[in-house]
Amino acid sequence: MTSNSTNVAATGGVVPPNSTQKVALLASLGMLPVLVVLYIGFYGAMYLHDPGVASNFISQSNTINILQQVSINMVLAIGMTFVILTGGIDLSVGAMLAFSAVVGMIVATPGAVTGSLLNTLPPSLALAAFLGSGLLMGLLNGAVIAFLDFSPFITTLATMTTIRGLAYLVVNGSNVLNTDITFGWIGNGVMQTLFDRQTGFDIPWLVVIAAIVAVASWFILRRTVLGGHIYAVGGNAQAARLTGINVSLVLVFSYAACGMFSGLAGAMTAARLLSANGNLGVGYELDAIAAVVLGGTRLTGGVGSVLGTVIGALIIGVMSNGLTILGVSSFWQYVVKGLVILAAVFLDRMRQRRG
Repeated sequence: MTSNSTNVAATGGVVPPNSTQKVALLASLGMLPVLVVLYIGFYGAMYLHDPGVASNFISQSNTINILQQVSINMVLAIGMTFVILTGGIDLSVGAMLAFSAVVGMIVATPGAVTGSLLNTLPPSLALAAFLGSGLLMGLLNGAVIAFLDFSPFITTLATMTTIRGLAYLVVNGSNVLNTDITFGWIGNGVMQTLFDRQTGFDIPWLVVIAAIVAVASWFILRRTVLGGHIYAVGGNAQAARLTGINVSLVLVFSYAACGMFSGLAGAMTAARLLSANGNLGVGYELDAIAAVVLGGTRLTGGVGSVLGTVIGALIIGVMSNGLTILGVSSFWQYVVKGLVILAAVFLDRMRQRRG
């Protein structure tokens, strides 16, 4: 008999309280230890190469730079979390970002596309156009999946191509540029804090928006009945239906939320670049899915958290930033990212099994 069996037998088959506490602690930490180890590892590698470079890596300015770089992916990934928690997937988030970006920029730029009905709307409605177009596309995905019982993978694969095509069509394949948009502060401005003058710690609005989305989403998923229904549908849709949960409406809400967050990411991207075209967001769906999976959300649904997704997005951000500073070529960065994601997911699965 092993020592573990002896301990359990000695306690009458009951797991000791300290073991339960350890399991709970591991579960609450999630992938945070991986993020910490990755950060320290990059610092160590840089210090051996050049202590000055290592100091720059952990500097305040580079930390803000990492947060700013991951903010758009974080918003997309949080929207993806809603969908994956239901046991679904949304491959169209990058295309929805592009579509909402061009729609919003056309509304914000009078005369951008000759003859377009969007240019008849007042520029003050640009932000509503960003969010509304993303929400509309998300509702379309959700309705097809929920009411027609189509596969989420096939449905969003089809809409990814369709919406990307629409993004090109509404601007006739061109680029919409406007350096005078009123919402440019979203992409390039900073929030003034009480400590700015003393510390010089400026927080970009992109980071603030991503944080607000994370907190609001956490509240919905963890502190509302709707959030409980989302987890229930992902855990077992049939059982959820038998308990009286309207599974179809839960699915529609999840995909609509994902679409609206994609629209918000489109506004953030357009404000950052002061322009928009149909090429925006290509491949972003893969980074969003990677952040969700790295955060410990199961692709089968029912298990996961917004906090985990935030950590997953930060892992990708730190990895990209660190590899770039070390001078690793973009080709090798793809290889390293893939291997780190596989290793991190493997460690997370081992943690879940031991838990």
